[in-house]
Amino acid sequence: MAGKPFHCKLITPEAHVLTEEIEYAQLPLWDGQAGVLANRAPLMAKLGLGELRLDFHVRGAQGGSRSFLLEDGFAHMVDNTLTLLAERAIPVETLSEREAQAELAEAQARSPQNETERAQVSRDRERAEWKLKLARKFRAAGGGI
Repeated sequence: MAGKPFHCKLITPEAHVLTEEIEYAQLPLWDGQAGVLANRAPLMAKLGLGELRLDFHVRGAQGGSRSFLLEDGFAHMVDNTLTLLAERAIPVETLSEREAQAELAEAQARSPQNETERAQVSRDRERAEWKLKLARKFRAAGGGI
């Protein structure tokens, strides 16, 4: 059974990534994950690093899903409009396992010299691990690069 649709906008500093009617959003928050459906109470949340999954609304039919690797920003839901302002939003279908593995190996090989560099290397490793995980998940579902 189809859920009630609501409006979703995904925006990064580089682009207005999408504006669509969706039925569900799974958000990566800085402290976990949250699901969003239509008619929810107003929400303001800090985004983290992880998978954003959007389930699309298609009138009279089952809608599809699309995922993004989302990194940092804010989510705002009010009056059945979800606005996601993200630092990065990479469509999962554009991720490459090979490139993600190379990024992870490069990050793991780095030797940070101070706390600032340690934090950056840790974040780079985490991002590469997410890329690898999502690229593998996409490939296992029948897609993949």
